[in-house]
Amino acid sequence: MCTLLRSEVSMLKVEQLVFQYGKTGTKALKGIDFDIRDGEVFGFLGPSGSGKTTTQRVLIGLLRGYQGRVEVFGKERSSWGRDYFERIGVAFDFPNLYLKLTAYENLKVIGGYYKNQCSDPDALLESVGLLPYRDQKVEGFSKGMKMRLNFIRSLLHDPDLLFFDEPTSGLDPVNAKVIKDIILDLKIRGKTIFLTTHNMTVAEQLCDRVAFLVDGSIPVCGSPEALKRQYGKKTIRVTYMEDEQESASEFPMERGKASQDLIEVIKSHEIKTIHSQEATLEDIFIRLTGRELV
Repeated sequence: MCTLLRSEVSMLKVEQLVFQYGKTGTKALKGIDFDIRDGEVFGFLGPSGSGKTTTQRVLIGLLRGYQGRVEVFGKERSSWGRDYFERIGVAFDFPNLYLKLTAYENLKVIGGYYKNQCSDPDALLESVGLLPYRDQKVEGFSKGMKMRLNFIRSLLHDPDLLFFDEPTSGLDPVNAKVIKDIILDLKIRGKTIFLTTHNMTVAEQLCDRVAFLVDGSIPVCGSPEALKRQYGKKTIRVTYMEDEQESASEFPMERGKASQDLIEVIKSHEIKTIHSQEATLEDIFIRLTGRELV
């Protein structure tokens, strides 16, 4: 289960969602439950083949014939018409662009699909460092440039709910930070974001809560900080100089003798570093599922 408190407002609610691909008979989703609150960045984390993309396509409306309940904006997903797409924005993990058009022309054409008044294309291009390339055909863009253009096309019509699939994939650290900063700014503006990724560092930096998805099921869900506290080692690791060599020791984070031992090390040695042994999301994922994130 991955549900909110009664006092919190759901933007998106999923109950016992099952999806089975007809040709193979394989159940990609096996009765998953989760809520996403208004204004939350919610991470859907798991390895390739876990069901992340299937879930996203059901929520967007690209896959029908699901079992269970999917409620978006207070209404069952299958009951929505074309107006649904006025309220959501989508950036897939592969660029979906008109290669023979320029960057600017892509945004103008795609903006014409919506009834909503769209943002200034030049402002969006500038936000991701593509304004100098506005009049170049997209077919000549690098993968990273296409990813950035693909990302901002999802923001054109100022949607309330955004679906981002591996938004920093293929980007160098500088441009990845640009995208992450935009996502955090969208959160500040009250947008709700559903983020699918296998990059646990991105999830830790951006997400209010995360759900682990493995083989179509959700074994754990919570805030990154709460999960790290719950599953991390409750120890302190100290590195210090001893006999002109660097040594390291771990001490339990408890009152009593261990604390006194730690104090003695601090008093009697030159200390290099002191760190709590906090688990990463990837550590927790591997521990709970026995799976690597690939």
